[in-house]
Amino acid sequence: MTASGDERMMQTDVAIIGAGVAGLRAAGMLQKAGVSCAILDARDRIGGRIVTVDADGQPSEDGFDLGPSWFWPGTQPDIGRLVEELGLASFLQHSDGDVVFERMAREPSHRFRPINQEPQSRRLVGGSATLIRALAAQVAPDSIRLNTRVIEARLTDEGAVLTTLDADGRTDILHAMRIVAALPPRLLAAHVQFLPAQRADTIVRWQATPTWMAPHAKFFAFYDRPFWREAGLSGTAQSMVGPMVEMHDATTATGEAALMGFIGVPAEQRAARGEADLTAACLAQLARIFGAEAQAPQATLIKDWAADPLTATSADRFAGGYIAPSDRPWVAGPWAQHLFLAGSETSAVEPGYLAGAVMAAERAARVILSTGQV
Repeated sequence: MTASGDERMMQTDVAIIGAGVAGLRAAGMLQKAGVSCAILDARDRIGGRIVTVDADGQPSEDGFDLGPSWFWPGTQPDIGRLVEELGLASFLQHSDGDVVFERMAREPSHRFRPINQEPQSRRLVGGSATLIRALAAQVAPDSIRLNTRVIEARLTDEGAVLTTLDADGRTDILHAMRIVAALPPRLLAAHVQFLPAQRADTIVRWQATPTWMAPHAKFFAFYDRPFWREAGLSGTAQSMVGPMVEMHDATTATGEAALMGFIGVPAEQRAARGEADLTAACLAQLARIFGAEAQAPQATLIKDWAADPLTATSADRFAGGYIAPSDRPWVAGPWAQHLFLAGSETSAVEPGYLAGAVMAAERAARVILSTGQV
């Protein structure tokens, strides 16, 4: 992009693209070590794929997670350590009671007592957004710039020059010694032009890496109480009938009752059917599984991540598949010493999960600090 001459010219040690878990964690570590950071996010809020809302869909400090919800500190010690370090409270995902399985539309569902499995999943009291708020509290507030898209990154002898675009269409220029891309590789490939260009094999790898959550949609039904527990049901169900393929008790730590399900209908079909039709079908399924009372919720909510342009690309309209962990470098060529990928998908362990975001961010921050060149 050619400069028009009226851009603001700014400078920082490290430019961080993305204000989710990874971006905020990396910024907190770098700023604590005296490294200046500018955190840039195209959204009008921090958090990335972490969104915690109430039954009306509004941000809440005691709500329901439209994105990541669970973590497993027993097998994910890094996220467990961070939660403890930040002083956040957590609780076990409710699993007491029977599980229901729908195998075929023409036969009744099957109810069975599951075998207790370890480790059990946990959720943060208040929702996953409590993690975002805690991480943001460790970052200088004036270092976060929302509604800011990075559209170009150019490598120079002095470091990198980023061109950004704000919500009003204004472009600005940011000079940085290093860049931390704390977003999924597929989004980075789709939205940021690099000069010089990334190697062809690098771009192919970025584009082939599925973005966690991007193809999926969650359905929530909110109730005055978790009535399924009274019937000896855990709230967990699996279905080969649909439209939801997996359901869980989403009741909060304070007792705000809800059932949540992952919609198995592909993204293109979801868009064609529309929200009203999907809602009716999901409620009918909940009634089949949990009883007639499930048909009359206080409110419902659908979050379709495939319809979120800041999460999904056209490649994410289909099932994303499994992210294969790898410790192979994500950047090669002239950019290798200036660009560090820190999205959860790039973690060598637990890619896609909250734990992966923490580990990828800490890895990037440690490498930058070890160079001593910022």
